[in-house]
Amino acid sequence: MSLEFDELEEKKKEEVAEAVDVETVEKSVGATDKADDKKESDKEDDYEDVCFMCRRPEHITGKMFKLPNHICVCNDCMHKTMDTVSQYDYQGTLNHPGMMMTPEEFNSFQNQFPNITFMNLADLQGQGGIPNKQKLKKKKTAEESKQETPAIDIKKIPVPHKIKAQLDDYVVGQEHAKKVISVAVYNHYKRVATNTMDEIEIEKSNILLIGPTGCGKTYLVKTLAKLLDVPLAIADATSLTEAGYIGDDIESVLSKLLAAAGNDTEKAERGIVFIDEIDKIAKKKNTNSRDVSGESVQQGMLKLLEGAEVEVPVGANSKNAMVPLTTINTRNILFICGGAFPDLDEIIKQRLSKQSGIGFNADLKDRYDKEKNILKKVTVEDIKKFGMIPEFVGRLPIICTMEGLGKDMLVNILKEPKNAILKQYQKLLELDEVQLLFDDEALEAIAEKAMEKDTGARALRAIIEEFMLDIMYEIPKDENIGTVTITREYIEGKGGPRIEIRQNARKSKAEE
Repeated sequence: MSLEFDELEEKKKEEVAEAVDVETVEKSVGATDKADDKKESDKEDDYEDVCFMCRRPEHITGKMFKLPNHICVCNDCMHKTMDTVSQYDYQGTLNHPGMMMTPEEFNSFQNQFPNITFMNLADLQGQGGIPNKQKLKKKKTAEESKQETPAIDIKKIPVPHKIKAQLDDYVVGQEHAKKVISVAVYNHYKRVATNTMDEIEIEKSNILLIGPTGCGKTYLVKTLAKLLDVPLAIADATSLTEAGYIGDDIESVLSKLLAAAGNDTEKAERGIVFIDEIDKIAKKKNTNSRDVSGESVQQGMLKLLEGAEVEVPVGANSKNAMVPLTTINTRNILFICGGAFPDLDEIIKQRLSKQSGIGFNADLKDRYDKEKNILKKVTVEDIKKFGMIPEFVGRLPIICTMEGLGKDMLVNILKEPKNAILKQYQKLLELDEVQLLFDDEALEAIAEKAMEKDTGARALRAIIEEFMLDIMYEIPKDENIGTVTITREYIEGKGGPRIEIRQNARKSKAEE
């Protein structure tokens, strides 16, 4: 009996222990669920409420009515809706004698227009309110901003040579352009960190990057975006049109910056904007139609570049009734504009060859035809003649030109950067346990072919894709291939690549 009693006692103890474990697990699960719910609610609390009907944010409308399914309606819209709905009930009967429509007339109206119905707030249940990308972050109070650490510590600002050293890992050549951008970004950090210095307001210096196609303008700024902590937006000028026409509004440039800053207006106001293809908004020559995507876009961008308070659509490219708006001050936003400016070299040559004549010291007309980096001699007058209005050029005080790519630079682009094209293909073949090698003469042949195409570094990938097609197709067929070496003869179409079998490769390694 004593043994049975002991066994029963042990079973009871085990059951109690299991019950305790279940309770603790349930408590821990409940606690994690509550923590997750709290995190989600905290994320929601970071954003301002937006009226579901008029799309105005909370700082404009004031306190809102909270409806089910995260739907908020402002005071004005709620009163207008209730005034309209109070005239009818949902069967179309009259609620007060002052109505202009009888129940019979209302029924006939519904028969004629069956798709028109009165709004029922229950129908909004499944629409889920407004996404966070169309909501603004709440502005901090004065006490919160005092307690918060500064956004940028002036002692931790990366100095220009460190910014340039990081750019050197990815961008080959273009030493002058990298210096200009490094100094501009460093000064921009200091302006944001100090705002004023001994009551002297530091003005921003917007940059105009000029260089031939494929020289690395966009790639330089994209690399900069990876290295910086400030919000950086890259926009395209080709889709911009004057307000009121089909296309992106000029304010859409700032909408992208606002999105990059997580809809935080204060953070966006100290960001950097790169506007690519800026030469495409030059004045159209010999046109009788309205220039809605040229000179008028330049005029609209003047206020952005200089510094003004601009109304910006949140989470959209154009202003409309269903998009909330916010005001952004562009005084502290650094603008970098880049463009290829085709045929600008011809304008420079015409200006330089005006002094040509007859005599010992006279310049010949064809003196500058073979000069590779003639863009270095560009002046503001040349850019105006290209089609940029004087007010626009005046707001871009730093004009930085980039060099055309020569043969040596193209070879370096193939093999030196961290994500060089050759390294990408070597990594792809490593997954098949095959080593890919390139002769120096083969690299020179690729660079020569790229120079013939005259499209800059973009031509390199096109050429490599062409001759790597057969290699990438044939190598997976044979598992014995160990090493593939690309030769000049293969690039020029006079031979094939050198292929070593894995056993032969192992023997050669053993002999070494």
